Amino acid sequence: MEAVFQKISTTFREKSSLAKVLIAATVGGGSIIGYYSQASSYDDLSFADSSMTDKKKKRIVVLGTGWAGTSFLKNLKNSSYDVQVISPRNYFAFTPLLPSVTCGTVEPRSIVEPIRNIVKNKNVKIQFWEAECFKIDPENKKVYCRSNVKDNSNENAELVVDYDYLVIAIGARPNTFNIPGVEENCHFLKEVEDAKNIRRSIVDCFERAALPNLTEEERKKILHFVVVGGGPTGVEFAAELHDYVNEDLVKLYPYVKEAVKITLLEATDHILGMFDKRITDFAEEKFQRDGIDVKTGSMVTKVSDKAISTKELKNGKESTMPYGMVVWSTGIGTRPVIMDFMKQIGQANRRVLATDEWLRVQGYDNIYALGDSATINQRRVMEDISDIFSKADKNKSGKLSVKEFRGLLDDICERYPQVKLYLKHKKMNNLVDLLKESKGNSVSESVEVNLENFKAALAHVDSQMKSLPATAQVAAQQGWYLADCFNRKEECEKNPEGPLRIRGEGRHRFHPFRYKHFGQFAPLGGEQTAAQLPGDWVSIGHSSQWLWYSVYASKQVSWRTRSLVISDWGRRFIFGRDSSCI
Repeated sequence: MEAVFQKISTTFREKSSLAKVLIAATVGGGSIIGYYSQASSYDDLSFADSSMTDKKKKRIVVLGTGWAGTSFLKNLKNSSYDVQVISPRNYFAFTPLLPSVTCGTVEPRSIVEPIRNIVKNKNVKIQFWEAECFKIDPENKKVYCRSNVKDNSNENAELVVDYDYLVIAIGARPNTFNIPGVEENCHFLKEVEDAKNIRRSIVDCFERAALPNLTEEERKKILHFVVVGGGPTGVEFAAELHDYVNEDLVKLYPYVKEAVKITLLEATDHILGMFDKRITDFAEEKFQRDGIDVKTGSMVTKVSDKAISTKELKNGKESTMPYGMVVWSTGIGTRPVIMDFMKQIGQANRRVLATDEWLRVQGYDNIYALGDSATINQRRVMEDISDIFSKADKNKSGKLSVKEFRGLLDDICERYPQVKLYLKHKKMNNLVDLLKESKGNSVSESVEVNLENFKAALAHVDSQMKSLPATAQVAAQQGWYLADCFNRKEECEKNPEGPLRIRGEGRHRFHPFRYKHFGQFAPLGGEQTAAQLPGDWVSIGHSSQWLWYSVYASKQVSWRTRSLVISDWGRRFIFGRDSSCI
């Protein structure tokens, strides 16, 4: 039998394809069946070549599976890269629906999709490790991670990963502004687990208030829900909670209905400050009608386990109110690993990582930062306006006609998008209108303008610059843009900025990232939503709610989550929200 195997082995080593042989032999009335598989020497060489080729592939390490990271992975199509994804959670979460999860309108698993499902059918080699990055070493191109899964010794294994390109998309953490007691006593609303904890706390408060040995004052304290932060998340949660209480919980706990109170605290003068004034006014009026106590100009100074202290900014008056539950939704802060990284690269005095317009961390061509963990540090117009002027001034006279300036408009708006936005906001057609504004409408086509006049006309544009909002919409667009960069590998490896295009001299080889705003929603409860869409179009009411349903359903990452979310909405319409404390 051994001789038979030896003979077959020798024969198939000479073949150029994989040999698979089924051998049957009879021994003493029985049979032995053997399966023999031998890779040929040719295939061994091919495998070695493939391995060598893989090693030559540049590795992209992606930190995070939020909006930016997932958008990058979904849109990456260039198979010439090896991609390693590292994140403490093995799924993508549709975070705009987290307020709906807190009250049982949508179930937690309906808004999450495993990251492996998202990338499994791609032609790009993508691996995922469930771990958390705790250190970035840009000089040696390494990231240090700690596994979320404990081994047999109950310890988390540490991993060191090399990279050629690093994509930082780990998002941000809630910003407590170092106010005492916030970390220990408040709920946050950033992750799916946060929403589940809030849901349990709401039901716990009602169960505690239902106990027979409590006074009316104790019940009012337990059923006092405080929301800190009048942004979209805080407003939507307050609206969801109001609907949950009045449409579902009061039917189960009718004797505690009068004790329920919802308070919304906002430090500025209005809630939804980033929305149109028409939406802000409507939201405040609606909350007043619904009985939600909106306190604007009220800053939180301390949170204990029993009460929350505030200070009115107008008169400095301080007050304290007892509560049953506090939800903190006041903005975002930088994660510790990003703070350490910023110290290493000389950005310690910044709030978040600074990148250029191509999303590259300043000073590093192979490190990119997306989403809430970074902000684009757009170059200011005044930095090289002299260079633009001198290149256009062919005869070196120190002056340009308005007609010559008109020819520079495309280049200036391409290089400095804030100029284009400013002109659009002011309803100006071109730089001539801007010059007219600065010179009191006394500019004609024949007037010559010197460098100082030009600088004066553009100086106040710099003051209008604003950072991009920390929203899912921005992060998703950045992920798509960066994936497109890597898909166009040959073009990206050149200097993406390219020479400045002055009167046809040179062209931009790769356009910088430009955010396109597609509108935003603010659900206000009672099946009413405020929508602010491009073109200064504002819609408020039930029709906007159905638009919200359709947009959020269409934006789900998979058909599975889309169908689950829609079925959850249908279940809520028929059976109401679930109040089980699980």
